[in-house]
Amino acid sequence: LAFPNITALASASQDAVLHHWSGLGYYARARNLHKAAQIIVEKYAGEFPTDIEQVMALPGIGRSTAGAILSLSFNQRHAILDGNVKRVLARHTGTYGWPGSTKVEKTLWEYAEQRTPDHDNAAYTQAMMDLGATLCTRSQANCDSCPVQYDCYAHETSEQSNLPTKKPKKNHPEKEVVMLVVKSVEQGLLMQRRPNTGIWGGLLSFPEFENTFSAVEWFQDQFNQNGQDYREHEQIKHVFSHYSLNILPISLQLDAPSYRVMEHDEWVWYKHHQVQAGVAAPVNKLLEQFSE
Repeated sequence: LAFPNITALASASQDAVLHHWSGLGYYARARNLHKAAQIIVEKYAGEFPTDIEQVMALPGIGRSTAGAILSLSFNQRHAILDGNVKRVLARHTGTYGWPGSTKVEKTLWEYAEQRTPDHDNAAYTQAMMDLGATLCTRSQANCDSCPVQYDCYAHETSEQSNLPTKKPKKNHPEKEVVMLVVKSVEQGLLMQRRPNTGIWGGLLSFPEFENTFSAVEWFQDQFNQNGQDYREHEQIKHVFSHYSLNILPISLQLDAPSYRVMEHDEWVWYKHHQVQAGVAAPVNKLLEQFSE
């Protein structure tokens, strides 16, 4: 199958892709989607591959996603094991243990392979995902409406709330960071392009520092201007899956235009609604605040 939109996506800039993805989180998915489209155009002439090994080789596509794509699009026989299917299988088979662990996931894959039919695979795959999304949900299992409750372990033993086993709790650490907002009447707001790896990879953000002193010192070095008249603003808390980030914004006004930090491509003078690039949700909040 050839998809014209894949060509359009492949030819788009990363900034354009991340701009459309802004606010959705998990920005690595946007970068992987973009790179996968480029590979499909370059290696497969714009036609999506139909071999599971080729699909799994695309950035960001694992075994379950590849199986779902080929099953639903081409009716190929491939098992899937997304979050909904893990929950359905864990309850139906009575498989205890956190599904994210290697041992339990291996067991669930074995069940998934055993139960995947040799025919009507697309219908089965869709049914398994829908079953987990609508009836066998995380918070409440609607067993009375379930078509497979007659031989379900969780239903027979009333273990729905205990299966699948919850992920072991870990401490949710908090991190502190200072974001420096440098304002210029002529040029806008100074922003920095983050590396493609790590949190908010490839997005525009404000320069980050461990503390206010480091931010002011950097400002003084870059612009040869006293930065002691900085202003602190209300702290922003942004929660990631594995930690919370407390952002303290401080702002400084440039007395005159400066192009000193623009010697590298990573720096951008941002005027609101003029730069089409990806920004994370808390950064966009600051943009709205300081672009008024």
